[in-house]
Amino acid sequence: MGDKILLVEDEQLVGMMVRLNLQGEGHTVTWARTAPEALAEATQKPFDLVLLDIGLPGGDGIELLAELRRRGIGTPVMMLTARGDVASKVRALDLGADDYLGKPFNVAELIARAGALIRRSRADRELPADKLVRFGAYEVNFATREAVTGRGRVTLSEKEAAFLATLVRARGATLSRNDILEEVWGMDATPTERTVDNLVLRLRKLFEPNPDAPVHILTVRGAGYRFEP
Repeated sequence: MGDKILLVEDEQLVGMMVRLNLQGEGHTVTWARTAPEALAEATQKPFDLVLLDIGLPGGDGIELLAELRRRGIGTPVMMLTARGDVASKVRALDLGADDYLGKPFNVAELIARAGALIRRSRADRELPADKLVRFGAYEVNFATREAVTGRGRVTLSEKEAAFLATLVRARGATLSRNDILEEVWGMDATPTERTVDNLVLRLRKLFEPNPDAPVHILTVRGAGYRFEP
C-alpha cells in the first residue's frame, strides 16, 4: 500500500510489534518515542495516519494531538492507550482524534482500523469539491444526498449515499464486501455481507438502465464490487 504512518509509542515491545506488523502490510512506519520527537516528525513531513499513545515522555499524547490540530495538521489520528477512563477518550475525540483503541489490543483490529481511517481520509480528498458526481444519465450530490435517478429525483438514505460514494471514490478498483462494511458501517457495527448485496440491488434500481445487466455498479465474481462511470 505504501501509506506513511507515524507511530508514537514509548513502550519498546509494543512499538516493535506494531511497526513490524504494519510494515508487513506494506506501510512505511516512522517510530517516534517522545512527544517532542513526534511533533518534529509530524510538522516536517506528511503522513497518512498518526498512531498516538497518551502516556509519553516529554509530554502528554492528548496535548500533542491538540498541538497538531492547532497547527492545522489534519492527518487522521488513532489514540493508542492503556487508559480506559471515559474522560480521556471523550477529551481526545473532542480535540480531533479520529479513533481510539485501548491496550491491550488485537493487532489485526489495529491494522483494519488503520486501513479504514486512511481510506476514508483519502476518499474525502478525492471527491469533487462540490461533491457533485455525474455518470451516465445520473447525478448525485453527496453534500445533500439528492440524486437524479432512473426513477426521478430522490433523496438517498445515509447508507445509500455513503455506499455509493465509497464505490465512486474507488472507481475502477474492486472493493470486497468486508472493505465496504468497514467504510460504510464502521468497525463496531454488525451488518452481514448480505446487507451489502441488498443495498447493491436497491442502488441498481436507481442508477442502472437495466438492473439485471448493470453497467455502473458491477459484481466482480468472488471478489466484491466495482464502479464504472
